[in-house]
Amino acid sequence: MKAVLATDLSAASEATIETETCLECLGRIGIEEIHLVTVIPSNVHAGMPGMDFEGRRERALERYRNVIEGAGFDVESHVVRGTPHRRIRGIAETIGASMTIVGSRGKSPLENRVIGSTARNLARTSETPLLVNRIERGVDEPEIVRKHLFQRMLYATDFSENADRAFDAFSYLRHATEEATLVHVETPKDPGLPEGEDPRQRLEELTDQLEEWGIDTRIELRQGDPADEILDVEAEYEPTTTLVGSRGHSRLRRLLLGSVSEDIVARAKGNVLLVPPRVA
Repeated sequence: MKAVLATDLSAASEATIETETCLECLGRIGIEEIHLVTVIPSNVHAGMPGMDFEGRRERALERYRNVIEGAGFDVESHVVRGTPHRRIRGIAETIGASMTIVGSRGKSPLENRVIGSTARNLARTSETPLLVNRIERGVDEPEIVRKHLFQRMLYATDFSENADRAFDAFSYLRHATEEATLVHVETPKDPGLPEGEDPRQRLEELTDQLEEWGIDTRIELRQGDPADEILDVEAEYEPTTTLVGSRGHSRLRRLLLGSVSEDIVARAKGNVLLVPPRVA
């Protein structure tokens, strides 16, 4: 399996790359090849006096490359120019990546209402599973908030096709997962649940599958606003990563905020693994 690891060469990105437990978790789920990607924004001009942007980034990536190769991965580096989320997505699709990884320091309540971060834009548009690796906010030398990426998973489902696709990720996550919490938030009309079907029974069927793989599993049934309830469960159990499926968006929908998956990406305290719809 291949992964794209996007970095802006900040202290937050360095925390993602140099945390041994994170790299170990990636190895456990079958990642063998990592593509380091850094993007020079298109509004930064190569001809600015004294500014060798490509050279400086290539030298910085070489240090990261040595760390990741030392952990046993094959590594390729990419220094590209353009809009960050578009170039990261393009490289992931070109190499056939199984996962894209991007660090995020999270947002303040006001900033949550603003479109613009690479992580949020990738959450809207990525066609490969996106791991948003949460980094400490407001410190000079940030660290990963929850280092064992897939050790304790929170899986949120509305029983839709997209949620089922996210659950399929356990086929490889199970090699690094010890515990899982399955949560379903009941709404007046569950999109993926036939009328009269018991959601607890569906969750118990998923539990049986995970426990066959040796994963200790618990169930949470909630009522209320889906994003709020899922985030309450996250606060209670403190999973290392929350796993959720994305419905995808129309061209117009990409300009708006408000979906459950986007709320979770923006507001979760820990890592988030977002699995997009199957490409037609």
